Amino acid sequence: MFLVNQKQERVTYYQEMLKVIGSLSRLFSEGSEPYVEYRVAENLFCRSFGAKNLSRTDCSADASQGALGIGIKTFLEKNGATMQKIAEFNSEHILFSNLNTDQKIQKLAELRNKRIETTRRIFGLNNLIYHCVTRKRGEIIIYETGMNSIDIEKIKNIINRGNILNFTDDVNEYSFNIAKSTLYKRFYTENTLLNFPVKILEDPFDSLEKMFQSAKTVTKPTFIQADDHIFLPLYSVKSGKRIIPERSGLNQWNALGRPRDSNEIYIPIPAWIHSVYPDFFPDRDSPFILVLPNEAEISAKVCQDGSKALMTNPNSALGKWLLRDVLNLKERELLTYQKLEEIGLDSVVVYKTDSGKYDIDFTKIGSYEKFKAKNNTVGIRSDEE
Repeated sequence: MFLVNQKQERVTYYQEMLKVIGSLSRLFSEGSEPYVEYRVAENLFCRSFGAKNLSRTDCSADASQGALGIGIKTFLEKNGATMQKIAEFNSEHILFSNLNTDQKIQKLAELRNKRIETTRRIFGLNNLIYHCVTRKRGEIIIYETGMNSIDIEKIKNIINRGNILNFTDDVNEYSFNIAKSTLYKRFYTENTLLNFPVKILEDPFDSLEKMFQSAKTVTKPTFIQADDHIFLPLYSVKSGKRIIPERSGLNQWNALGRPRDSNEIYIPIPAWIHSVYPDFFPDRDSPFILVLPNEAEISAKVCQDGSKALMTNPNSALGKWLLRDVLNLKERELLTYQKLEEIGLDSVVVYKTDSGKYDIDFTKIGSYEKFKAKNNTVGIRSDEE
């Protein structure tokens, strides 16, 4: 577990800040239970314990410290045995929609397990847990539990209730909502690590106004700016269908001509990116530092005609990480779009940081398309091959 291994002063800070946040519950709810929004819980956790914030990525963990990945959840205590969402499979719906009940549950278990394993590989993690912030009337309770893969060989107690599929393995109880493509797990709030009372302010607006006015007389407020970022697809589009080309992009190692290293790949940069974000990347063939999700740093550059490719130096470094360490492909095994569908990721986000380095993270299926639509790319050349 995580919390028991932290310094007491950091645990105390975490507890006191949760009290403060919980006291502002009337900003959001009239209930008697403290309200802690999930993004606030994630950010506070990382601030309190110096953990790396993974919440901007689409993976099974929200934070990491060393080789431990942490999924941070906040929900109402209720009876201490509630079903909570642990995964959505909207983009993978086509992979199981036509299967029978037993086949559907097996496919869901496979998809869930692949996501957990992919998270381990992307961030170099050895173990994953859930850190749960539960709330009941006037109180916050903290406990932790393992983030287990589903033991496919031990799946049993299958019940089909039409839109809901219930099942268990030897460790956990699960429920899948077919209409929402959402998987739930029952969380038992046992082995409490921390619990404390929270006093909810009757009028938090008045308190915040006074605090803000007081702060302005002491110092000028400062505001942060978001890092510049873009999304890049790991696929191409051909005849309206998403594909991984067999001889370019992430399968560049398979191109005709000269012999190539089995890890030689590049991430395609659509032409419209350079039109809308002309100053995002350095000039063609100018090296920069690319920071991977596991915090390893590699030398990268944009190259080829039209600066259409994000590559590394050596050009095998990117493929070694992406094809072998993350996707676990064998050498000279073709990557297909279906393999990306199975892990729920088909694009990357690249952040340009103040340090001059660039961070790269995986993003869920559909992220690039949303980014493209947000940038109103009507009239700009299509991504189609």
